Amino acid sequence: MNLEKAIKNLELRGYNVKFFKTGAEASEYICSEVKNTDVGIGGSKTAEALGLFEKLSENNSVYWHWKTPGPETIAKANSAPVYITSANAISEDGEILNIDGKGNRLAGQVYGDKKVYIVAGTNKIRPDFHSALDRARNIAAVKNCGRFDNNNPCKIDGKCHDCRMKSRICNALLVLWGPMMGMDTEIILIDEELGF
Repeated sequence: MNLEKAIKNLELRGYNVKFFKTGAEASEYICSEVKNTDVGIGGSKTAEALGLFEKLSENNSVYWHWKTPGPETIAKANSAPVYITSANAISEDGEILNIDGKGNRLAGQVYGDKKVYIVAGTNKIRPDFHSALDRARNIAAVKNCGRFDNNNPCKIDGKCHDCRMKSRICNALLVLWGPMMGMDTEIILIDEELGF
């Protein structure tokens, strides 16, 4: 992994990039930046590991369907002026990849005049688009599928089969080549293995 190359290319694509050695430092930074507002969190094991829901709830109204399930929570999260999520993979060329089953996490990243934080461990950085896509499909999506009660074939052998199961959790792929118009998107990279 070439961290310097990834940071440089993310910045060239228009992202503000912050790098932290630890998750504790990153969450402290985010909490210092996000105060007295509404915050949405998209499904993210990284956000969960950093305790962002609990920490941000001290000074904000935080909406996360993992904590309060339901469509109303998802709607409030996606319309919040601050949205926090992660990435399934990031290429050294600065492409950010996410796979989703329902689409709420993808929608939160790409629509609305808001501040978006994409928080990711450096374990998600891959040399190029194809290896990033492989990571998103065969590591992140497979592990994510394992959280659910289903019989999807990826749970058997740990690789994506591009199945047609109704319980499929990888129905859409989002590739960000740059911040969306009207959005201030900040990439928080952490030198730890975090999330799927």
